[in-house]
Amino acid sequence: MPIICDIYAGIAHLRIEGEMTIYTAAELATQLMPFLAPSSELEIDLSQVTEIDSSGVQLLMLAKREAQQSGCPMRLVEHSQAVLETFELCDLSGYFGDLPVRSTTSH
Repeated sequence: MPIICDIYAGIAHLRIEGEMTIYTAAELATQLMPFLAPSSELEIDLSQVTEIDSSGVQLLMLAKREAQQSGCPMRLVEHSQAVLETFELCDLSGYFGDLPVRSTTSH
C-alpha cells in the first residue's frame, strides 16, 4: 500500500498501490497529507488500487477537501476497475470532478 511519488513539471504525481481499505487508510493518510500543501499541484494515480472500501473513499474525500482548503489543485487519474466500480456504486464521479476513465497505456 505504498504511495509512490514522482515530481516533474511542478506537479507531484502520486501512485497508490494496493488496497485502500479500513486496514490501510490510516497509513495512506499519513503518507498522503504532506503533499496537500499550498502552492503545489497534485495528481493521484489510482491505476494500481486493487480494492477500495468506504475508508478509502473517505480518504479521497478528505484529500479533496484539504486540497481545496489549501489551494492545492488535485486530480484523480487512471482509475482502476475497483475504483470505477466503487465510484459508480456510490455515485461519486461528479463529486470528485474528474472523468474516471481507464487509460489504454500500462505502467
